Amino acid sequence: MKKAALALLLTLTLASCGTIAGVGEDITGASRTVQGWF
Repeated sequence: MKKAALALLLTLTLASCGTIAGVGEDITGASRTVQGWF
């Protein structure tokens, strides 16, 4: 189940970003958000 959710998340992330740089920015933003929780 976790693998399917991760695959779906990655697919949606890649589909929403037109470029590799956009994916990197999204990952950086998400990691900063999670880091802010802790």
